[in-house]
Amino acid sequence: MGSKQRREREKEALRQEILDAARELFVNEGYENVSMRRVAEKIEYSPTTIYLYFEDKASLLYAICEETFARLAKRMEAITRDSDEPIAALRAGCRAYVDFGLKNPNHYKVTFINHPRHPGDDKRHLKEASMGMKCYGNLRAGVEACIKANKFRQTDVEAVTQMIWAGGHGITSLLITMPTFPWVKKSKLIDLMIDSLIAGLRA
Repeated sequence: MGSKQRREREKEALRQEILDAARELFVNEGYENVSMRRVAEKIEYSPTTIYLYFEDKASLLYAICEETFARLAKRMEAITRDSDEPIAALRAGCRAYVDFGLKNPNHYKVTFINHPRHPGDDKRHLKEASMGMKCYGNLRAGVEACIKANKFRQTDVEAVTQMIWAGGHGITSLLITMPTFPWVKKSKLIDLMIDSLIAGLRA
């Protein structure tokens, strides 16, 4: 490995270390209570180093969210690619969304639950090229495929997509934030929610 490649690998490793530290701090201490200096202290670097990688705290948060969405998008794309049956693909995609959140609760909390809102923040996340919109686009394409295959009745694609996302987010958030509630078996509850949403859309 050449020196240039080694430096690039070291830079990427440090960037990931910054993201991991910031994510943990945002979850445990709250985004508003964490400074760039606090992130630097956690990884034992100077604040100046953090600013070489991220312009400000909002940019750091955005990078964390993009990382989360990228991992989720990759999983959902694989499901679509590997399935020829639209209903099965949509069901598996919904299940993958919930499972991803439960397996990565810190990622999910920062991205979807404890995410602070700032002026212009939504515009950044709603850009067509953002990973967040890529995930949403995958879900929307799954709904469209079900309609085109006459598996779903003709309906408002956007409304249905948002309804399914809201359902998935709701159950994921509750299971993460209320772990001591006497839930029924989680897999049973998740499947019931997804199957009920899909059954209500059947043609």
